[in-house]
Amino acid sequence: MNTPTLLQKLRLTPALEARLAASYRVHRLTDEADPAAFLAAHGGEFDGLVTAASSGVDAALLAALPNLKVISSFGVGLDQIDLEATRARGIPVGYTPDVLNDCVADAAFALMLAAARGVAAADRYVRRGDWSGPPSAARFPLGRKVSGARLGILGLGRIGRTVARRAAGFDMEVRYHNRRAVPDVPWAHEPSLIELARWCDFLVVIAAGGAETRHLVDAQVLDALGPQGFIVNVARGSVIDEAALVSALVDKRIAGAGLDVFEHEPQVPAELMALDNVVMLPHVASGTVETRQAMGDRVADNLDAFFRDGRVISQA
Repeated sequence: MNTPTLLQKLRLTPALEARLAASYRVHRLTDEADPAAFLAAHGGEFDGLVTAASSGVDAALLAALPNLKVISSFGVGLDQIDLEATRARGIPVGYTPDVLNDCVADAAFALMLAAARGVAAADRYVRRGDWSGPPSAARFPLGRKVSGARLGILGLGRIGRTVARRAAGFDMEVRYHNRRAVPDVPWAHEPSLIELARWCDFLVVIAAGGAETRHLVDAQVLDALGPQGFIVNVARGSVIDEAALVSALVDKRIAGAGLDVFEHEPQVPAELMALDNVVMLPHVASGTVETRQAMGDRVADNLDAFFRDGRVISQA
């Protein structure tokens, strides 16, 4: 059997690039000064495509790869991949679910605690010397208790269920919102997102991105969350109406936010930078050594399984 040829759309982790190079003929599209001209001349040579959730695959790239047999994507987000086009051509799309559940759930709780207890603001307070300042200086404000609070989860998929299990350690009552109730789970389903927001103290957003969920969390949902409520987003920036979120935070119509994702990454609204009640991460919820290794392994395992058995391990 001839060694399959892969097109690598973007740079990947060194370990994954080394593993792919050991098993396949790999060409990096990022090495080309004129990618479109390269694809026009050589697009028919590729059996597989390696991409990532952040980069995706559009219809134009698919059209430039007429003999493509499989796609393997680094990450769980599928909103940047034209799944309608891949399905029309019968091209399986592998991705990397499950292996990042723990780290994303951990990050959700890190953001929740950091926002509620003012961890980042307190760090700045100490570094500025305010703690050791004159007695007349303003003291650091009190935070919000997380243990025993009510947790709402938007999106009870793999990661959402992991977040819900984490909540048991904080003695939190959990409810969730999905389009349909999830069978055989111990947490209450709330059919209305607005009612879930009105009920909870902390709303964790972990719904899939894409057109169906764009701006699902809008001004009405944020107003229901209220001036004592916090929102945490470890999903996709598009799920929250970012302009409405900025307005709610600036006007103190919600208490605070922990954000790993933004609507126009890597651009972050300037208004958020000035707010002490907002904690921000640069889209690194799954960013641990262990999880990145596991994600890279799944990318390669999906390809290996396809070229060996005709199907990927984790198919979108």
